[in-house]
Amino acid sequence: MPAPGRHTVLVADFLDESAVESPVLDDIATLVLCRATCEEELAGHLPGADAIMLFHDIPRLGEASFARAPRCKCVVRAGVGYNNVDLAAASRHGVVVCNVPDYGTEEVADHAIMFLLALARRLMPCHQAIRSGTWHYESAVGTPRLRGKTLGLIGCGRIGTATALRAKALGLDVVFHDPHLRQGMDKALGIRRVHSLDDLLEQSHFVSLHCYLDATTHHLINKARLARMREGAILINTARGPCIDESALLAALDSGRLAAAGLDVVEREPLDDCRLRDHPRILFTPHSAFYSVEGFIELRTKTAEEVRRILLGEPPRNPVNLGAPPHH
Repeated sequence: MPAPGRHTVLVADFLDESAVESPVLDDIATLVLCRATCEEELAGHLPGADAIMLFHDIPRLGEASFARAPRCKCVVRAGVGYNNVDLAAASRHGVVVCNVPDYGTEEVADHAIMFLLALARRLMPCHQAIRSGTWHYESAVGTPRLRGKTLGLIGCGRIGTATALRAKALGLDVVFHDPHLRQGMDKALGIRRVHSLDDLLEQSHFVSLHCYLDATTHHLINKARLARMREGAILINTARGPCIDESALLAALDSGRLAAAGLDVVEREPLDDCRLRDHPRILFTPHSAFYSVEGFIELRTKTAEEVRRILLGEPPRNPVNLGAPPHH
């Protein structure tokens, strides 16, 4: 049991040690590593929780959990997305929900460019051909020159912007679609803006997703949208898996409409769909775009610092449910 006056902070999932979080919180809170993989496994810890740090192993934190946690002041999602938190339920119970929107900006942008280069430059076919005993430039036949080709960014927030700057250095013509970005950012970045997603898809040789997942972006890339893309285009997703209709993606790859796809995220993780996993024109990474040694420490530190601010009565820096009433 924590000492009187000390807070209890749950690390709900994912972590099995708290070497980064403890120096931030040890003077005001006791950390409990729950190692839960679902909401039910967390239930027994909730009545004493003053705050919850949440990663991505728990698919959903909803009404039942908030009802069991009368002392909880905040849930801080250790990541950019917060789709596994029921914001309406949190707000009803006076719980502020925060995220960490800026920790992996460089890493995810680098990862998107890695996919673009690897797929455009035929990295895997060349590598596999050599492993099978072939040594001939014909393994790379069809590789396009990047300079002058168009990269379309769906979303141009922090990560989209960082990707745009990297792409410009490669000589790519960068165009973006983002209905939420304030006017004039295209001029500040020296890239082009279109106000129609279809317009972006029709002109882009490469398309990279950098948008949030919500009701408006679920299956944003579907059969109709894939049909709008240039024949032979490459699709990259380092955002959220459900932004792409995977059945439609497979059909577009099989028909030749798309040349290839680079996926760091899929609809169901871990990946259990052999149609995707075994497809010869999809390059995968295991939801690792966010990761670097430095980035992971930054993520955990900023998560703990946000919890600390809230427990000390200071305003949070990254609340995502501003309508949450004050906690009683």
